[in-house]
Amino acid sequence: MDSVSPANTVAVLGAGSIGVAFAIVFSRAGFPVRVWDPDPAAPARAGHDLRDRLTRLRQHGLLDEEPGVVAARVAFVPSVADAVDGAGLVQECAPERAEVKRELFAKVTTLTGPEVVLASSSSAIPASVLAEGLASAGRILIGHPGNPPYLLPVIEVVPSPETEQGIVERASTVYRAAGLRPVELRREVEGFVFNRLQGALLREAYCLLRDGVADVEDIDSVVRLGLGRRWSVVGPFETADLNTRGGIGAHAEKMGPSYERMGAERGQHDPWTLELVARAVAQRRAMLPLAEWDERVRWRDERLMELERNNRD
Repeated sequence: MDSVSPANTVAVLGAGSIGVAFAIVFSRAGFPVRVWDPDPAAPARAGHDLRDRLTRLRQHGLLDEEPGVVAARVAFVPSVADAVDGAGLVQECAPERAEVKRELFAKVTTLTGPEVVLASSSSAIPASVLAEGLASAGRILIGHPGNPPYLLPVIEVVPSPETEQGIVERASTVYRAAGLRPVELRREVEGFVFNRLQGALLREAYCLLRDGVADVEDIDSVVRLGLGRRWSVVGPFETADLNTRGGIGAHAEKMGPSYERMGAERGQHDPWTLELVARAVAQRRAMLPLAEWDERVRWRDERLMELERNNRD
């Protein structure tokens, strides 16, 4: 599809840290990129950051071409119109203020055709808030990356109820072509998945600090050396599935009451109901039959052994 091929330009609106990071993602994948920022000083700063990060990626074996070749695909332009001209996808990276983003999308609406994806990098604001009243509402969605996206390849694709399915598919195709792993959310929710999961852990971390259970360094150590290292191999559902023989159903039966009490201590009442656990079990068993459980546990341990060896080098 021509509108999503690497030959097609990507527009990045905003040359802050996320804008520069997206410029790296797309240019590294071969896309021409045009970057606009309202600050006249932004191109010099962003250009320096771009070249520095590309150089470091090359030094770590994460860039197949010379940094200068990749950087040459990125142009800093003086106007929004210059940035979006001929673009197949517009990646908005303005400050996290709805009115700023809406004003930018209103302008881009008049400068782009009906096939162009209008994606916001918002960390929490739903697309429906940004698209309200705009003629381009069917083209607006959230493309929320992990930060930095050139090192964390997941990206949340979150449509509003008005977003056209074809636009969702086109956005995911572009992101996939750029080396990202799009996760399409089924409905809008503030903060999406990434920041809701991150926020749940951070809220508890603050509570543990407040209650004198552990200090900042110790809490970070538990996550960095324990949870974070394991989660870099398997996510929370697969962790639960592999931690208890019999799988996630056995884990929920064993640990569910304890987690319910811990939640109640924080004023939350979100028990793992039988119906909810059954849904998790069905999805996990579709991915991993219990007959293959032992093999997957060995796979997890092998990956963790590799991480441990690399950390000792």
